[in-house]
Amino acid sequence: MMKVLSVNVSQPKEVSYRGETIRTGIFKAPVQGRVMMRRLNIDGDGQGNTAVHGGIDKAVYIYSIENYEHWKSELGRDNLTYGQFGENLTVEGMQEDTVHIGDVFRVGDGLVEVSQPRVPCAKLGMKMGTPEFIAPFLKSGRVGFYVRVLEESEVSAGDAIERVKVGPEQMTVKAIVHLLHFDKTNLEGAKKALRIPALASSWRKSFEALLVKDSTG
Repeated sequence: MMKVLSVNVSQPKEVSYRGETIRTGIFKAPVQGRVMMRRLNIDGDGQGNTAVHGGIDKAVYIYSIENYEHWKSELGRDNLTYGQFGENLTVEGMQEDTVHIGDVFRVGDGLVEVSQPRVPCAKLGMKMGTPEFIAPFLKSGRVGFYVRVLEESEVSAGDAIERVKVGPEQMTVKAIVHLLHFDKTNLEGAKKALRIPALASSWRKSFEALLVKDSTG
């Protein structure tokens, strides 16, 4: 069964990290009750750098509790709490090897479409207390994913999630992460990814660049 376990938000704040002041919204914390999930974000949430975070293609970030269990074991930690990975929705039953780019899900009364995987940045390493975390996070494929909001609605912990459409090409989140970051010579895979209308524009440009690079030698 797929369901929402927690809704997590935060406004951007400035933190000191490695001698620099960084503005970030990664410190998400659970909120109680029902909260509006809108086209650009969830009420009460914000991004520190809107040039690379947020927007229609990355309105809501989703991460699964199954991944929490993996990292608890892998890292030997028992202090991972909802919002730990900067996600807006902590969910159950939506893992990267079963969710496809272009899948559409009913979340409570709202409707969302999977647009792209999450690519970790230095802020995740900061949040986890270890900069080295970024590489194994990406390699594992347990990166979570972003959705665009097709139908706005309130959302809360306990809401059921239902897949109402399977994305064309049935390319999983885990597969497309591997394709772009670890299998860049797979041009047929890149062409397949580009056949998915729901794929976020930034990922589309990356795959198009791979094809152009190949055609020009």
